[in-house]
Formats: sequence, structure tokens, C-alpha cells
Amino acid sequence: MTAIRNALPEVTALEAWRLALGWSRADTVAQISDLYRADGLIPPGPSQSMLCRWEHDPHDWPGQEYTAMLCRAYGARPVQLGLSRAGGEAFDGLGLGAKIRYGRADAEACEAPARERVVAMTTSTGLPAVRESLHLALLTDPAGSSAVVELAEAAVEHYALNYSKHPPHTLFGEVRTARNLLTDALTTHTVEETVAAEMRRSIGWLSALLGNLAFHLDDASGARAHLTTAGTYGTRSADARLTAWACGAQSMVARAAGQYARALTHAEQGLIHAPAGLARAQLHAWAQLPTLAGQGRADEADAALAAAGRELEADAVGEAPGRFGFDVAEYALHEAEAHLSLGRTEQAAVQAEASASHAAVGTPGWAASTLVLAQTEAALRPADAAQRALDVLERVPAARLRSTSRARLVRLDKALATTPAAGVDDLHERVRSLPPSIDDHGKDEASA
Repeated sequence: MTAIRNALPEVTALEAWRLALGWSRADTVAQISDLYRADGLIPPGPSQSMLCRWEHDPHDWPGQEYTAMLCRAYGARPVQLGLSRAGGEAFDGLGLGAKIRYGRADAEACEAPARERVVAMTTSTGLPAVRESLHLALLTDPAGSSAVVELAEAAVEHYALNYSKHPPHTLFGEVRTARNLLTDALTTHTVEETVAAEMRRSIGWLSALLGNLAFHLDDASGARAHLTTAGTYGTRSADARLTAWACGAQSMVARAAGQYARALTHAEQGLIHAPAGLARAQLHAWAQLPTLAGQGRADEADAALAAAGRELEADAVGEAPGRFGFDVAEYALHEAEAHLSLGRTEQAAVQAEASASHAAVGTPGWAASTLVLAQTEAALRPADAAQRALDVLERVPAARLRSTSRARLVRLDKALATTPAAGVDDLHERVRSLPPSIDDHGKDEASA
């Protein structure tokens, strides 16, 4: 590593360490994903683009969790990777075997030797704690306060950033309870107007999450109801970003039902409200582009794609994490599906592969892009297409499969139905026997 940095002083310590190992960024991402799985966790990333930024942007640092994983993957300490500032001096004292434990028993962490100290993170066990903190704040200030507003905003951020880490039905219950806490406070007490306005804004964002979760649970009518509520609260609280996002999500729901005229109307309404930059890029790519492509309007679809690209280039950030964010992987996924709708199979394959390369294996984004890639292979390489789909079904539990991935699986199964290729019969049986997200008695897949 020293030799590399002496020869190339512009190379950072983090990049030099990877190069010294002879690894590509894809290799590092794969190694970190393997470490997550070895700890019994769903790999949340990072993506190659994230790693690239950490290696080159002096102002962009990985958090403690990713710093720990980078140290384990490279066999180094934060100070050796130039990441001391990312975790602080105390974190730099962690051993190379430091593990990430999501809400696991604290006793186990306390008994661990110093070289295995834990970086605590939150997942299914910690999820209720966010809602409980909001509840405690409201018990202290039943009529709301600045602390309640701050906790409500933090809850929205937490649910949005961790959206893909939880089965939709699990997160739905938590978000609904948090929304009810705020609603009860507003309807039961006289809340100071400034505080009330901010609480209503959080109710709008929580409603947006519920709408997206309902859609991913294949509840289209529920999704429409929640998203309409989100849009209303966005308008009344003058939150243009919320209004625009709710319109984009409504466009997605309408498009999934084959209602392209309605989907385009929602997309255009969203673009009226969307702030410049990332928000407009998302509306162009997520709502307008796939709708136009689904209608076969190729030139207009290409224009929407170009508009999304211009907005992304003009945005200083370039991407944002979480359910309400937008990034390179999602952009490539929408482009891939648009090309597929327009019969441009080769272009669709390139973009689907690019999207998959930016997503951690086993995540919803990876499942989506992998299934789109399989669709591009269905005609000429049916065995490969079937194997990709089977890989998704092996890596993603049924309870975590979103309605969008289920729909892609059904489309692929139909496309392969008459093809006598390896894996096709197995895929057909797996898709046929896939339990519904919500059964006829209103129970979700996990509890059925």
C-alpha cells in the first residue's frame, strides 16, 4: 500500500488498500455482503458508487457500520484506511473482528471481549423503539412540542431510510401506529399552530409511506387512499416535495393497474410541484418515463429520460438514500424497464445489469433489477433467465417479496411457459406456489 501511495500520491489510503489487495470495487462490495450474511444479517450495501465516493470525496465518509465492515473486509483498522474521522478515536480502538448486531441481546454484547465490541444498530428489534420514543414524548407533552415535532421527523426519516430492511407488513404496522399517535394528539388537544403544522406535515409523510407499503403488499385501493391523504397534507402544509412524491407514487399505482392515462396525469401533476434537481429527476424517471414507454410513445419517453438525466447532473448531491430518495440504481432500473417496454432488449439488459451492480444482493432493488435482466434473456437464453429468477426466490423470503417483484416473476413465468429449458418447470412451480402477500382472510404471508 505504501508503494502505491508513494507512486500515486493522489490515491487515498482507502483506495490504496483495495488496490493493494488486487480487488475491484465489486469485489469489496461482495466481501462486505458476505460478512453481513455471516453475521446472519441482510446485506444493506454499500454500492460501488458509495465506495467510489468514500475513496475520492474528502467530505463523504462512511458511517460507523460501514467503517467496521470495511475494516473487517480489508483486515485493517480505521486509522490505516484513513477513516479515523468516520468513527472517532473510540471507534478506531475496535478490533478487526468488530461485529454489527441489530437489536440483539445487550447481555451478549456486554460479555464480549474488548476486541469484539459491538457497533449497535437498529432493525426489527429496534424498530418499535422509534415509535415508543414518539409515544413517550407525547406522554410528556400531550399537546405537542418542538421535541415531539423533532421526534416525528426522526421517525419518518428512520422508516424511510430503513424501508428495504423490513418486510412490508412489519413496517406498515409501525408506521400506522406512529401516525395514529400524532393524529390522536391533534384531535384530542389544542396544539399550538406552528407545532400542529409540523405534526400534520409528518402525518403526510407517514401516509406516503403507508401508501407505498400498501402497494408493495398488493393492496392497490389502500395505497390510493393513503397516497391521496399524503398529497392533501403535502398541499396544506406547503410541502412541494411531499406533494410531488405522492403524485409519483399514485402514478406508479395507476400504471400497475394498466391505467396509463391516469398514471400520466399523476406524473404531470407531480412534475408541476417537484423541486428542481433530484425530486424532478425522480418524477421524470419513476412516473413519467415508464408511463410513456408503456403507451409506446418512444420519442416522448426518450425525452423524459433525457430530462431526468439533466436534473440529476444539475443536482449538487446526485443521489439520496431511502424510500423517498433517488439514486443511480433506481434511475438505471427505470431506464431498463422503459427500454424493455419499447422492445429495446439489448439496451434494457445493459441498464438492468448496471442497476443490479449498484444494489446489494438480496435487497428489493437487487431483486427488481435481476428480474428485469431475466426478462431480457427470456427469448434467447431462457435457462439463464429461469436461473436468475430462481436465485431471487432463494435469496429473498416470500414475506419480503414486494408486489412489484411478484408481478415481474409472473410476467417472466408466462414468457417462459412454452420453453423447454432447464429450470423453467421449477420456476413455474415456485411461482405457482408462492403465497400471496395478504390472503383471503386478511392475513399477511408471515402470519398466515
